[in-house]
Amino acid sequence: MGQTNVGETSATEKELTVMTVWPTLAATSYGRWWGRRYENPWGFTLFGVPITVGRITALLSIPFILPVYFHMLAPRLPFIVFGFSNSACRRYRLTDQRILVEHAFGDGEQQSVSLARFDSIEIEVLPGQAWYPAGDLVFRNGSTETFRLAGVPHPEPFRQTCMKTRAGFLGVQQAQELAAAS
Repeated sequence: MGQTNVGETSATEKELTVMTVWPTLAATSYGRWWGRRYENPWGFTLFGVPITVGRITALLSIPFILPVYFHMLAPRLPFIVFGFSNSACRRYRLTDQRILVEHAFGDGEQQSVSLARFDSIEIEVLPGQAWYPAGDLVFRNGSTETFRLAGVPHPEPFRQTCMKTRAGFLGVQQAQELAAAS
């Protein structure tokens, strides 16, 4: 079987996944609230180890933040396998044709945007996201926001991959248009 290029799939194949990321706790307002507390730099250094209010807060908040973390991992509620689909359990998937927000374990997509529907991607780090490190990816077509991915971990590599995949997708579309015109 021959290799498929970005932006082009045969009739028997589905979209090809290029990259998948899972949103962090910084995608939630509760996680960002805690992140602002963790960023508190006030403190001192003891034997070369910084002891800050933020680090102590991070340790003390473990019982409060773990339930939210596990809630984001549970595909179904009230049970893991049986129950209603959990919309908080999602992933961001970049394919050769679009970017999807989908339920993490195959329950379908929540949102998507075609790679042709944006021309730039900005990283917006909201208060409390820097500690994780994470940020929101804002997809723009001119000055209009067309799509947003909240709480993307290490957003710069994902942004670069989206832009490179988009360039390949548009290149294939242009080549197909030229071939159809001649």
